[in-house]
Amino acid sequence: MRRKHGRPEDEAEVNITPMLDVVFILLIFFIVTATFVREDALDLARPDPNQEETPPQDLSKTIFVQISEQNEIFIENRVIDIGAVRANIERLHAERPKAGILISPDKKSETGIMVRVMDQAKLGCRGCSVSLAPGD
Repeated sequence: MRRKHGRPEDEAEVNITPMLDVVFILLIFFIVTATFVREDALDLARPDPNQEETPPQDLSKTIFVQISEQNEIFIENRVIDIGAVRANIERLHAERPKAGILISPDKKSETGIMVRVMDQAKLGCRGCSVSLAPGD
């Protein structure tokens, strides 16, 4: 066995410096061009389940709106279409000017329906208190 004397063999090297430069440039580019969007969310004040419920003093002055599991809307125990919520609230508010509105959604009802009912109730009864009761 003979050994080669002379220059050692050139070893292949991978130079990753240019790749790191490109990665850092891309990182800086994406940080500078990124837009941060602050999403506005609907702030619902749900009642605390551990808190003892205190029923209103006079239930005859309260307008009850219930949303069933099948997303049916009941106002004063009558089935109402989503488009008729505002008109019914306006009519009941005219009969009972100091009445508040209590919306009671089922736990399995859709949140979108509840939000639309709340919006329509607020439009139909300006200045009224619109409360959200815990679902059944």
